[in-house]
Amino acid sequence: METQSRGHLRGGGCAPSERTASCLLLILITGVCCVNALEMNTGKIPFLEAVNGSTVLLPCTYASCIGITNLYFKWEYNDNGTMQKLVDSVIPTDNMEPNKVIIYRERVEYVGTIKGNNISILLWNITFEDAGVYSCFGKNPKEKGKNHTAFFTLSVVEELRVIDNTLTIIIASCVGGSIAFLMAFMLIKNFTLFVLAKIEEKNKECLVTSSGIDNTENGLSGSKSTPKKA
Repeated sequence: METQSRGHLRGGGCAPSERTASCLLLILITGVCCVNALEMNTGKIPFLEAVNGSTVLLPCTYASCIGITNLYFKWEYNDNGTMQKLVDSVIPTDNMEPNKVIIYRERVEYVGTIKGNNISILLWNITFEDAGVYSCFGKNPKEKGKNHTAFFTLSVVEELRVIDNTLTIIIASCVGGSIAFLMAFMLIKNFTLFVLAKIEEKNKECLVTSSGIDNTENGLSGSKSTPKKA
């Protein structure tokens, strides 16, 4: 029975011993990597409002904790529910530029670089029809068929809206004026207290001096002169 138990523990991989913690940590790290093996990212602010006729950058980067092999990526545009392909290519492995990048639409330029795992694109001379949701798609064969997508929303306007900062300026002026008034009040208060302290100190000195003089004069006037004996 003991032999069978030991054999069962060996077959199970991690025996309940000092290695248990290490095995659990390895399982946890492996699980986290499997969940987040590949990540597509369109930036902290995945939306942009641009002026009609301008050129805009649609950013996208990828990251993988298990490395890549023949990473397939593409950019697509959601045209009223129909996904229109813009760009696609394959990155053979880490630190290698992608194979031939295929452009499927005019006014689209691939500006990605292997430095920083960047697969961004440019849209030239945008029109109102270019407004919508764009998707940056990636698929790493190492993950056994898992797909990853990040989205970027583009809005196209005739001109950028001018933000009225009047209220902000008024509030900032009031706050700044209040702080300046408080500082001036504290300076005047401290200066006044300093002057009053000096005046009080001078008055005390005058009183002490005057009292000493009065006592001396009183002593001289009240004393009697004693004639000297021959």
